[in-house]
Amino acid sequence: MAQLLRVQNFSVSSDGVAAGEAQTLESPFGLPGAERLFSWAGATASWPGRTEPGGSRGLDDYFTRDFSHHIGAEIMGRNKFGPQRGPWTDHEWRGWWGDEPPFHTPVFVLTHHPRPSFTLSDTTFHFVDEEPAAVLARAREAAGGLDVRLGGGVSTIREFLAADLVDTLHVAVAPVEFGSGLRLWESPAELSDRFHHESVPSPSGVTHHLFWRR
Repeated sequence: MAQLLRVQNFSVSSDGVAAGEAQTLESPFGLPGAERLFSWAGATASWPGRTEPGGSRGLDDYFTRDFSHHIGAEIMGRNKFGPQRGPWTDHEWRGWWGDEPPFHTPVFVLTHHPRPSFTLSDTTFHFVDEEPAAVLARAREAAGGLDVRLGGGVSTIREFLAADLVDTLHVAVAPVEFGSGLRLWESPAELSDRFHHESVPSPSGVTHHLFWRR
């Protein structure tokens, strides 16, 4: 069975924005009200950060529950790992997630400034300065036959789309607008030349867009 490169549960606004330009330690997405992009997942019964019983079932819960299914490695851009730019000045910084990152797989972080790999819990972070195809080859080897998740952010997904390496995408479009920021697309129709596309509305107000290679 082929190892797929999958974008999963990637949330954007109705005008295609997934993050702002002004990312900081206090504002990981660089957008005021960015939590509105992800509230659909946080409201589900399967949200891993849930501390109380309850939560919604149905379509949103299915996608939240499926997030880690058959995933053996992740690729992410440096901005998803942390807010630092340029050469690393603080090697004590080990990502947004504390001592228990949510990935539970090897993670390959794209950066022009590689640094030594390290492991937190059951997640090992590798820092690589290579072309998308080479990074994907490394991630597939590390995934041990399972699929690879392309975790974002926007620039990373667009880079792998431009290299024609993405096999499937699930993009959740939230009913909010930001007007400016880092856009995944102007319209999901931009991907219609290479992907089949179906959209499914959810009672939460989110529309789930599913793409798979033609």
